[in-house]
Amino acid sequence: MYLPRPLLSHLYSTLLNTLTPSSSPLLLLTAPTVDAICALRILTAQLKRDFIPHKVRPVGGYAELQKAGDEEVKGMMKTAGGEGGVVVCLGCGGGVDVGEMLGLTSDGEDVDGEGVEGVNAGHGVEVWVVDAHRGWNLENVFGGNVAARRGVEQGKLLSTYRPGAAGGVIVWDEGDIETDLQVEREAYFALQGMPEITEEDLVAAEDDEDDVEEGAAEIGDDDAVEPTDSQTRKRKASSQDSNADSDIDSADDRPARRRRSNSGLPIPSSPTSAQPPPSSQPDSPSAIVPSSPPARRVTTQKQLRRQLLKLRRKHEATLEAYYDRGSWTGEPVSSILYSLVSELGREDNEVLWLAVVGVESVQLSHFTTVERARRSNSMTKLELLKAVLRDEVRRLNPPATSRRRADVASNDVPVSARSATDTSIRLSPEPRFALIRHWSLLDSMLHTPYLATRLHIWNEPGRKRLNKLLAKMGISLQEAGKGYLHLDLEVKRTLGRRVGKFAEQYGLEGLVPEESGGEGGRGWGFVRSWGWRGTLSAGDVVAIVSAILEVGSVTNALNGDLGRPDTSQPERSYNHRATALPSPPHSSDSGQNPDEANPATSSENLTTHRFFAAYDALSPTSTTTSHLHNPQHTHTQQGLPALLTHLPLAQHLSRAILRTGSALISKNQIRHLRSFRLGIVKEGPDLGVFVDPGALVKLGGWVGEAVGVLEGEKRGAGGKGGGKGEDGDGALVLGCLDEGRGVYVVVGLGSGGARGGGGLDGGKVRTKAEIKEREEGRKRKVAARLAKKAERAREKEQQKLAKRERDAANGLLDSDDEEEAGSDATESDASSSSNTSGSSSDSSSDERADVAKVAETGARVRIDSFEHSVVEVRKEDLAGFLEGLSLRSLVG
Repeated sequence: MYLPRPLLSHLYSTLLNTLTPSSSPLLLLTAPTVDAICALRILTAQLKRDFIPHKVRPVGGYAELQKAGDEEVKGMMKTAGGEGGVVVCLGCGGGVDVGEMLGLTSDGEDVDGEGVEGVNAGHGVEVWVVDAHRGWNLENVFGGNVAARRGVEQGKLLSTYRPGAAGGVIVWDEGDIETDLQVEREAYFALQGMPEITEEDLVAAEDDEDDVEEGAAEIGDDDAVEPTDSQTRKRKASSQDSNADSDIDSADDRPARRRRSNSGLPIPSSPTSAQPPPSSQPDSPSAIVPSSPPARRVTTQKQLRRQLLKLRRKHEATLEAYYDRGSWTGEPVSSILYSLVSELGREDNEVLWLAVVGVESVQLSHFTTVERARRSNSMTKLELLKAVLRDEVRRLNPPATSRRRADVASNDVPVSARSATDTSIRLSPEPRFALIRHWSLLDSMLHTPYLATRLHIWNEPGRKRLNKLLAKMGISLQEAGKGYLHLDLEVKRTLGRRVGKFAEQYGLEGLVPEESGGEGGRGWGFVRSWGWRGTLSAGDVVAIVSAILEVGSVTNALNGDLGRPDTSQPERSYNHRATALPSPPHSSDSGQNPDEANPATSSENLTTHRFFAAYDALSPTSTTTSHLHNPQHTHTQQGLPALLTHLPLAQHLSRAILRTGSALISKNQIRHLRSFRLGIVKEGPDLGVFVDPGALVKLGGWVGEAVGVLEGEKRGAGGKGGGKGEDGDGALVLGCLDEGRGVYVVVGLGSGGARGGGGLDGGKVRTKAEIKEREEGRKRKVAARLAKKAERAREKEQQKLAKRERDAANGLLDSDDEEEAGSDATESDASSSSNTSGSSSDSSSDERADVAKVAETGARVRIDSFEHSVVEVRKEDLAGFLEGLSLRSLVG
């Protein structure tokens, strides 16, 4: 079943009305993504406000989702002695049959929902699925015994729906189910009403009919061998009747006058003779048979079965075509939850900021594949959604007129609050540099993927191009190496204009957002302050929280990887240090660590720790709690302190991506195959960082962007850019070796040049010659515009001189006027020349490689991520896996 968007608040209000003090707490199953955690924060805030008990459990993949069903959901079922309840899946469950995954469907029952007993009817567990992964599993959308439910019409929940004892799966619709899945819905319900029939069933039915016909023929032959006496008498009587008829025909056979008749009635040959019925003269040539409708053709059982099979194949092909569309991204989960809060009338800055961070994380993710909006050919759905969020920011944070003018005249990158109690959200036209508030300008530009790949930062000429760009912007290397807070005030105030002035020359269009008079135009970012304690942008928060989820603890990532001791923790006592020492081996031990013996358990614990660390970082309140009795965790930080503490973690991940990506490109370790590009990370100081699929896909986005830029420039320079794999539209498959588990983590991404890093859509990659030609064209346009302006000024001046001459000839101009006119002409010439010189100086100054489809190639793979383009392959099976992937891509 699916819930239309206008009924979001109706379902939540129904939940409030049906809950009792003895009801089971809501179970919130959440994926470890920034968007899902933001949605969880929004939902838990509303549940706490309404005093609804709830329980949060992170699920990192399908195995953990199924385990949560066994441990949590099955105990809630009324058929198992529970009391029923509600399970909410945030960011997961949309692509699989979640009812079967959670154990709500029995193995021996009919999952198609033919009867009430089809899906464990009466279990009393409702599963709400709020997911941005597309496409949907249609069993979740249209299934669930909809024919026997009240308030449900062909899978659509109506306003009369009330939760009952049956339970079921309810998908929250953003609007695409109602508008885009009409054909699939008709095919789904048509298949539900059809009997199961296959080609084998049709062949078996034809064989049965042939056997019946052969038996009937044998019986007829046996009867014809020995005729009975009655049959003999009937034959004699029939022969006599035929002789009598022939005599009558011969007697009436005389010449008759032919007449024309337009009627359909027969013309009698004699007035005295009785007209026989038409059926008795079928063979008479002169008889006219009255018109009658043609006899209906009787459809045989064989033809009916064939028609049914053809119709069933048609509907099945419709559903298969939907599933073969691949995977794409719908509306972010946090945006849907913000819509719920808005319908309830409870929106505020805290909830709005969580929605902004969630939408920003989806746009910055390289897993995201968005579609163009229906009403706009130039904007994606995410861009339209961000435009709506900008309107929400203006509505909830209306700036005063004086403050608005001050913001326009202030720095392009806000770094501080307006007052000590300022917690508002602002729109900022800042350049899209990575962590610019917390880095130097040079480091921020180096670690921005969109800029680094287009300037070829991985080699020395690329670094020189960056230095040359800074020189043209009027910023020295010493000044750029300072922290942004210590930059010159004039540089801060004009940074956006300086970057935009040379963006087209270096192929960096879109790096600086559009200006719209200080009101916040397309591409403007979101910034929030926490008083004097700090100011962060939405991109900064996304980078920090995603680094927590992908890398882990800041102490382990920075101190452990770099080989330095952990100095952030205070000195502990001898007992604490003794208990932290590893236990000596024992003869009864198997020689394995318990966590290593069960990698699923260690992975689940790792997911839980990182999940709740990110959950604390997104807390609306800023607190620091001390734990005196826990030697492992001395402090628990929430909100802004947690974000600032893990800020070095995001910087560490950015440096690792730049180092590893530059090594792959400079050492030519990206192999160009016929179907895709391939890169394998087997060694290096940052090998352990990219074991996580989230960090690996960021590296893949950086590498894919760089390869796309190189191939685009090569095609532009050589015309063809020949060479296999250099068609520019191939996918990228990137793998990283996990030595501890002996597997390769493999991710697949779409074409590298299709989207820019950091959510920028750079469009076409231009060569140096194209950039130079565009720059020269721009200069020619400026020169022509100035020449036209100068020509108009000369014509105007000539008209003035002619008028003065006429006035002087007529005696209307005195000496004072002549001196004044001469001075005006001199000043006009000087101003025009200065304008010309100044102007001349200004003019000179989302298809991804779905690697999960090759699971049937024989390689031992593990597909457990909610992102279907992430798999784990055994170390010894990697060659066969890549071969099968290449062959499957070639065959199609």
